[in-house]
Amino acid sequence: MEGSGSRDGSSASADEKPRIRTGPPSAKEIRTAADGFLTAWQQGDAAKAAAYTDDAAAAEKALTGLTKDAHLTGVKLTPGQRTGTKVPFHVTSTVAYDPSASDKGKAGTGEKLSKPLAYDSSLTAVRRKRDGKVLVGWQPSVLHPELHDGDRLVTGEAGDPPVKAVDRDGGELDVKKYPSLATVVDGLREKFGKTAGGTAGVELRIVRKASSKKNAQPDKTLLALSEGTPGKVTTTLSPTLQAAAEKQVASRKRASVVVIRPSTGEILAVANSSPGFNTAFQGSLAPGSTMKVITSSLLLEKGLAGVDKEHPCPKYFTYGHWKFQNDDKFQIKNGTFKASFARSCNTAFISQAPKLDNDSLTKQAQQVFGLGMNNWAVGVSSFDGSVPVQSDAQMAASLIGQGGVRMNPLNMASVAATVKNGTFHQPYLVSPDVDHRTLAKASRSLSAKTLADLRELMHYTAVAGTAVEPMSGLGSDMGAKTGSAEVDGQKQPNGWFTAYRGDLASAAVVQAGGHGGDSAGPVVRQMLLTGG
Repeated sequence: MEGSGSRDGSSASADEKPRIRTGPPSAKEIRTAADGFLTAWQQGDAAKAAAYTDDAAAAEKALTGLTKDAHLTGVKLTPGQRTGTKVPFHVTSTVAYDPSASDKGKAGTGEKLSKPLAYDSSLTAVRRKRDGKVLVGWQPSVLHPELHDGDRLVTGEAGDPPVKAVDRDGGELDVKKYPSLATVVDGLREKFGKTAGGTAGVELRIVRKASSKKNAQPDKTLLALSEGTPGKVTTTLSPTLQAAAEKQVASRKRASVVVIRPSTGEILAVANSSPGFNTAFQGSLAPGSTMKVITSSLLLEKGLAGVDKEHPCPKYFTYGHWKFQNDDKFQIKNGTFKASFARSCNTAFISQAPKLDNDSLTKQAQQVFGLGMNNWAVGVSSFDGSVPVQSDAQMAASLIGQGGVRMNPLNMASVAATVKNGTFHQPYLVSPDVDHRTLAKASRSLSAKTLADLRELMHYTAVAGTAVEPMSGLGSDMGAKTGSAEVDGQKQPNGWFTAYRGDLASAAVVQAGGHGGDSAGPVVRQMLLTGG
């Protein structure tokens, strides 16, 4: 019967669902979402701007806070050149704050404080699965690149008075001169601001999400509308070593370094290529073969290895159903433990796993090297290392600094310092005499014999092993260990190096740098030369 169907003979169900678009957003879709969001934000319509995002509730709350809490006015947004789904934009505005409107301000003065604010940010367009609509992928960094989940932009009287951080000689630690110290100075302010004798000013700052984590990021000042009076905080940093550390990390990508005085635990330098996060103190990375210093102390104590005793270094060793191997699958036939340590033979350590308890390495790290107890009081936030109790293949991997073991240059510099000094001294950036805080202690020290053997292993590595090039010409009172830590999805391993020379100990990591002797070794060498 004619007319019963469509002209082309097809039929359509009345309740057929419309086709949902998939695939990457088109240039037109990205432009529509970005322009809509930025225009509504600039007009001050938080609800409308938020509707262009994939999390309208969170976006509206954050955008409203820009006016209510951050006191931004006259916002102007200028989009830049799109790259893929990412659209950069430039923000200009004025921060205008009336202290008389604040209970904590100068009530009744009517004096309004204002300053211009400008910064760059970006947004990324995403396609929503349920309806295929292209929206702005919401995250706090859209508002400001340094915002993370739970952070807020707030203008008002600073929670902590500013501090003037000075080095051990009394010179100011200006973050323009020492860019790596930006997060350190923020941390010192958070820790000592209220007790250092300063007075608070009015600031626009990032107030971090309240966190119980010891290594949380400190609040950050973005703009000072009125200067407070800084209190003075004296650190243990050496201006000479700090300048050298800054120079070393500035010439490398993703490098971090720490220098410690073994006899006291004083931190003499700390620097990072990426100043936004203090990887040197707060990083949590697999330390690779630098962990073999701790493992060797364990094997020596238990009689499972002797410096000049023959020790197996086969091409492969299987434990916990994992087949471990050495770099380039090398082996040492009829070699000593000293030879295996110096060449960083993985299987020499893995082969001892069946003779160890699951918690042997954890106890050694805690009891001798003061690591993994979450009780360091450096003076700013730090991560104290982690050597969790593991079993089977993961326990074996931890012996060579992989598995679940996590460290940073502060931790590994402390390991070298402990070997040099003979006893663990918790590293510190501000003297405990300033606030009477208690420094962490290790419950025991290595025997004189084990300590001498460990120093011999590190010295031999520096003169005849993988650390020869970085340590050449540094004298006789020194020792070192290299490390390369494999990271999933990373073409090159993280390069590690830890060493001591005289009353200096240093450790560095260059992420994705390759072999530790080639990448991190020259950084540590320069520290030891500068301080020597």
